[in-house]
Parts: sequence; structure tokens; C-alpha cells
Amino acid sequence: MLYVRDIILKCGGTLLYGNENQELGNFSKDTRTINDGDVYVGIKGENFDGNKFYIDAFDKGASACILDNINGDEVPEKYRDRTIVMVENSISCLQALAKYKRSLYNILVIGVTGSVGKTSTKEIIASVLSEKYKTLKTEGNNNNHIGLPLTILRLKDEEAMVLEMGMNNRGEISLLTDIARPSIGVITNIGTAHIGNLGSRENILLSKLEITEGLSGPLIINGDNDILRDNLDKIKAKAEVITFGIDSDSDYVAKNISDNLKEFEIEGNKVESPIGSTAFIYNCLTSYIVGKLCGVSSEEIRRGISKFKLTGSRLNYRRQNGITIIDDSYNASLDSIKSSLEILDKEEGERKIAVIGDILETGTFSRDIHTSVGEELLKHNLDIIITVGIATKDTDKYLMDKGYDKVFHFDTEADSHEDILKIIRSGDVVLFKGSHSVCLGKIVDFLIEKLGVEHKKNDMM
Repeated sequence: MLYVRDIILKCGGTLLYGNENQELGNFSKDTRTINDGDVYVGIKGENFDGNKFYIDAFDKGASACILDNINGDEVPEKYRDRTIVMVENSISCLQALAKYKRSLYNILVIGVTGSVGKTSTKEIIASVLSEKYKTLKTEGNNNNHIGLPLTILRLKDEEAMVLEMGMNNRGEISLLTDIARPSIGVITNIGTAHIGNLGSRENILLSKLEITEGLSGPLIINGDNDILRDNLDKIKAKAEVITFGIDSDSDYVAKNISDNLKEFEIEGNKVESPIGSTAFIYNCLTSYIVGKLCGVSSEEIRRGISKFKLTGSRLNYRRQNGITIIDDSYNASLDSIKSSLEILDKEEGERKIAVIGDILETGTFSRDIHTSVGEELLKHNLDIIITVGIATKDTDKYLMDKGYDKVFHFDTEADSHEDILKIIRSGDVVLFKGSHSVCLGKIVDFLIEKLGVEHKKNDMM
């Protein structure tokens, strides 16, 4: 349990009003979702100042507020019987409190990072561990310098914690691992996500390997990933390494894989993946290893994997009027597009359609990466390809240069709604995949709304 005095001692906070012996409950940075007894943290962002909403937080039941941009004399009299702590920087305070709280618990902590598959891997690992332990996990995609501390500050009587660690630049994983102090680390793979910021896959590898700085136990890595495999000796110098794979000579290998990629064996134990794709075989391998390291039985591991469910816009299947929509629009990279297309291949439908949005944060690599997207698309038997954004014009050019003419392009998602509605028809399976800011999810919402009312066949295609 944390107390107000911990903010003073660990963060150099100043108590403006209230009682330093008051217990602190859950922490929240959003007055829209705050609950009775929560501690509100006012964070100053680029476009707003959360400090200005502390009165709203109190009115909604907050028990205390941590602020870094307020004049105590301006606090209305009616709120001076509440607890208000002034700190130099609210985000730094969150991080310091989370690090301190983590130090109070001797529990299993799994840190998950990688270019692709962090969230789904985190979810499957948490599902497996929940078969034996009371488990806390990162909710959604709260995997950054604010989200990870907020997750740790939710810790109560859990016996295990699974934390996703995201990054855009060097040093960010270093900060997160210093706070979390994982007992087991996972690197799902090294791809091209954020390569525009980091400049090379080698730099992405170095950024992900920062997880070892706070790691007290083994590091689980994908032995099939070329850059992880080629740098294995360097990685082993930083941590005890356990490898998994399908094609490589790894410590844990998936064998006897079924044609639909859903059933396979690990160490002679049969496992059924919730999704038929190579990426999810890797996810299951990772969760199997973590489970074994944490004393979870093979049967409990199988049961945990079977209970796994994806959240948000990650492979969210939606069916309306005979049309199957695979909404995987939360984010994208070249590697994740490959994985999603593999899943589309396994679906049954009269026509297969891929709606692909720009991959962002690719910098000077954008043309090469989006050309590679076109190359990947041609490996699949797609009836129609729809691209959305500016960078995907390079994808279009590659497709057309190779003689593929069943491609439609829209500069923005807003331009595409009505035309895509005319293109699709009953019997189609349609995949949506692109970076979050391209907003392909808005197309999905539009289609579901329209298809739910009426959708007539058309002859646009």
C-alpha cells in the first residue's frame, strides 16, 4: 500500500492540503474514467493541461490529486479539506512511485517487447499464468512511460504481472525496465516498426535489448528472427537466453504443425492456437515457455491458451449480410501485414479483399517498405486490393508495374467510405490493416452501420 507521505519522500512532493498518512488507491490521469477513491494525476501534455481538471476529479470522487502546475492559493476553499500534493513533474512522480511499489513485491514479472506481436503475446501469457496465479496485465496498449507505471500502481494482491513495453526511440525501454524489474523478459521479434526514428534494424535491436538492463532472469527470444539469430552471441552476453522457433534449431520448437496452422506440438504436448497463423504459433510458443518457467502445468498452459481473446481492433471479426470483415486496423508494420495476409488466406470466401493503409514512422525507408508491401500482397491470391493514404502510392506503383490492375486508391479514409461500400458484396472476406492514425477503423464502423441496415449487390467490380 502507498501513502501520501510516499509521494513526499520518493518524489520530493509538497503537501498543499490533506493528510500525509492517507492511503492511496488506484491512480488515474483521466477525469472521464475516474472512480471513487482514485488518485488523480494532472499531466501537462502538448495540447492540454491535466492540472486544470483537478476540481472535476474531486467532484467525481477522487481522494487525492497529484499536480505539477497549480498555485495552492487559488484552490477554492471548499476543496481545501481534500488532499493535494504538488510535485515538480507529475510523470516523473508516477514513474518513481511505480518503481517504489514494484520494489515492495516479490512476484513474477514478465516484460514483453518486440516490433510486432507484443500485445497478443502479452495477452496469451497473462491468460496462461492466470490458470495458476492471480495475474495483473497491461490493459490495452498502455505500454509507454505513463501506461506502464499506471499498470504497476494498480498492483494489489496479484502474484504475477505481465507488462508490455513499447518504444519509439532509444532509452525508452531502459526507463521501463528500470521501473518494472522483470524476472522474465520476452523479445517477440525485430522488424521495421519505428525504423524512421531509429535509422536501422540494428538500432531497433539495441533499443529492444535495453530490457536486459533491469532483467533478473532469462530472456526469451525468437530464434527464427534473422537479426536476433545473427546476434545471438551478443545477446547471450547480456542475459541467459532461451530461444523458440519453427524453422530454426531453437530450445523450443513447434512441430507437426497442421495445415490450418492451428494445431501443433511443443515437447510432445499438443497445443491449439486461437488463430491460424505463424505469428500466433510464435505467441503460443512464448506463452508455453513462460508457463513452464513459472511452474504452470502443460494442461494449464493448454487451457490458458484456449481462453485467450483478442481485444480492440486486433483481428476483430465482424460479419454482416454475408460479408466477413477482419478488423486488424489498430496498427501496422511490414511484418504484421504479412501475418494478417496469412490469416486472410485461411478464411473461406468468394473473394479476398485487402484494405491496406500507410505504415507510419518509416522515415526515409518509406518507399522501400511500401514497395515491399506491394511485393507481399502479390504473394497472395487477392481479388481486390484497396490502399489508403499517401505512402501506399508506392505500393500501388509496384502493383501496377507488375501488371496487377484490381487496385483502388484513396488518399484518406474519409474519401473511401461510399466507394468501398460499392466494391464489397456478400461472400467477400475483407481485411483492414494499417497504422492507427490512418483511421481504417472508421471505414469498418461505417460499413458495419450501413451493412446492418441495408446492403445491395452492385456491379462496381
